[in-house]
Parts: sequence; C-alpha cells; structure tokens
Amino acid sequence: MREKAKILDQEAINRALTRIAHEIMEKNRSTKELCLIGIRNRGAFLAKRLANAIEKIDNAPAAVGILDITLYRDDLTLIAAKPLVRKTEIDFDISDKNVVLVDDVLYTGRTIRAALDALIDFGRPKSIQLAVLVDRGHRELPIRADFVGKNIPTAKNETVEVRLEETDGLDEVAIVEKS
Repeated sequence: MREKAKILDQEAINRALTRIAHEIMEKNRSTKELCLIGIRNRGAFLAKRLANAIEKIDNAPAAVGILDITLYRDDLTLIAAKPLVRKTEIDFDISDKNVVLVDDVLYTGRTIRAALDALIDFGRPKSIQLAVLVDRGHRELPIRADFVGKNIPTAKNETVEVRLEETDGLDEVAIVEKS
C-alpha cells in the first residue's frame, strides 16, 4: 500500500468536528435528550471529542457511550477465526433519546447496519442520527450520514485511513492505494 494523498490534517479535523458539533446542536437544540455513541475504535474517540465540543457550545454535557459491533457484523467469519470482542460501554438508557452514532469513515454502510442492530439491543431511541468524519461513497446499503466532516470521492482500490492522536500518535486522514 502506498499513501496517495493527505486529505485532512489536525487543524482540518478539529474544524470539521467543531462544525459537526454545531450542526448536531442546531438539529437537536439541547443536550437534555442527546447522547453520542461512538463505534469502536476510532468512532469512540471522535464521539468523545464531539461531546467536548458540544459542551463548549451548550455549556452542558452530552452523554457519551462506546459500542462494539463485532458480533453484529455480517462478515464476522471473514475477519478472523476468533474475532476480538471488546466491551460496549453504554451506562445510560438510550430509550426516548436522540442518539448520534459516530464513526470515522462511512463506506458501504455495513458497519452502520451492524451498529444499528447492536444499538437497538440497548433500548428504543427517539431518533438515531449518524455523524462521520469522512464519507467516501460506494454505498451497498441505503444508509447516509446526517453530519459529515468531509466527502472524499475514492476509487475501489483505495482506502481512507483515519489516524487519531489517541491510537496513532497524530491526527490526519489519508487516502492509501492498495497494491
């Protein structure tokens, strides 16, 4: 694999998350019935960053949770003989809440489908909205994001790598060409 282009740097990621936070507040009006749930792994870190940005805007915290979708994936048998299942951390009731599901990249829609299935096991939200840092297109399912940091058209032989300080030591988004 070779890196083709850097699409977002730390400053651009911060701007995108700030804009998404404002859009979330514009749509939901307050944090009273709002919760953010990040899909492991990078979606969880982005959800926490969005919650911090929202708290600066609204002067009130939004509940934040982390969702592991491993057992809900439709490609579970393809990813590993013994897939690593990590902990879901949702220590609040999502029933009748406006849930913002957060992920790093929206591609085929299959990850989000799995997340929706997993989320419903925790209650019946009033609404489920989707926030992603990058939408790269190529949808296989009828799923779209409500809040997008950046739309990046890609070819099928490319991947979008989101690198975050919490996991990778730096914040950037790059397009990588598969060899």
